[in-house]
Amino acid sequence: MKYNYKYRLNPTEALTETLLYHVDTCRQLYNHVLYKLNEADDIPARYEAQGRLPDLKSWWDDLGNVYSKVLQMAVKRVYDNLSTLKAQKENGRAVGMLKWKPPREYRSLTYNQSGFELKNTSGRPVLWLSKIGEIPIHLHRDIPENATIKQVTVKQEPTGEWYATFGIDVDEATPEKPERPEQVVGIDVGILKYAHDTDGYAIESPDFSEERERLERAQRDLSRKQHGSANWEKQLRVVADCYADLKRKRRDFLHKLSNYYATEYDLVAVEDLDAKGLVELPGNSRNRAGAAWGTFLRMLEYKCEREGTHFVAVDPKDTTKECASCGVKTDKPLWVREHSCPSCGFEADRDANAAWNILSRGLGKVGVVHSESTPVETALPVDTSVSAKRVVEAGSPTLKERTASAVSE
Repeated sequence: MKYNYKYRLNPTEALTETLLYHVDTCRQLYNHVLYKLNEADDIPARYEAQGRLPDLKSWWDDLGNVYSKVLQMAVKRVYDNLSTLKAQKENGRAVGMLKWKPPREYRSLTYNQSGFELKNTSGRPVLWLSKIGEIPIHLHRDIPENATIKQVTVKQEPTGEWYATFGIDVDEATPEKPERPEQVVGIDVGILKYAHDTDGYAIESPDFSEERERLERAQRDLSRKQHGSANWEKQLRVVADCYADLKRKRRDFLHKLSNYYATEYDLVAVEDLDAKGLVELPGNSRNRAGAAWGTFLRMLEYKCEREGTHFVAVDPKDTTKECASCGVKTDKPLWVREHSCPSCGFEADRDANAAWNILSRGLGKVGVVHSESTPVETALPVDTSVSAKRVVEAGSPTLKERTASAVSE
């Protein structure tokens, strides 16, 4: 199985200058290759373009100071972007041509297969990179012993911090998914409540109002600075710090929540949402973007694969309208938060009803008939909201007990 592990680097000033030099050399190579491809009548294959690098080194001295694999990955980056552009055109999107990369938009370099090594020098871990040297690294978690590091990407974030992302292959068999899952759950994601599941719990959306206010204030201050001045550069770093803080907190919440569902259940059913399309819809797009549903579902999917849990994405059409008890459709505007079926009399929270429909469709998709109680019998008359702060340590087996105690309180 393939994973990415990200670690903070602590380069000295000298190493930082060296890293920036290598990154900028790769950026110039990227722009050079892009220029040559735009001028060519026929675009050569990627390996043919990479094969021309030795000839470039004969007159471009800076290329000789950068590890050869890093240069090859810079060329590959051009071709990857061209492939993405071609795919978008084939999907009918109006796209232009690739543009040259300015320094602000090219911040990373990649070592593939070789040229890197994790070492322990004088009792501290360091990352050795060919033609750069040893960079102190903060290994906040161990890389699995049965893992092979295939690739290392070193990147400077807009905050000025440096990070190394390790692409690793773990030599382990994927856990088998149970043929008849017993612990099953359906999840309906939203804005008022981030997630409402069929166990009767509603996870509140995390409150990032203070972080957003701090970011907006920093952006207003930036708009008052003269573009390109020293004060503008300084304030730009403040904006980047605020944005990074918001992003870290949001991803921490999403990692813990997705890990909980992946480890505690045998089957997880969700809606197959077009998260990008939902954000582009008019009205309330900011809250939809901030919810990061697409990120949550991607995290949940790969973690379910890792844990041997069924991950089932179902058609979201009419999951809110259909009655989870009898299947009769009832139209209701967004402001109506309760489901009340005129046919069978089943009453439940709007999102809870949707979660049951999602679970039912998910079980049907994998050919499982669930034997537990019907939604009518399990509908809870009390408020079972769970604060986002109670999404405790990732994988903690105590979340259910904590949420249950929160309800009883």
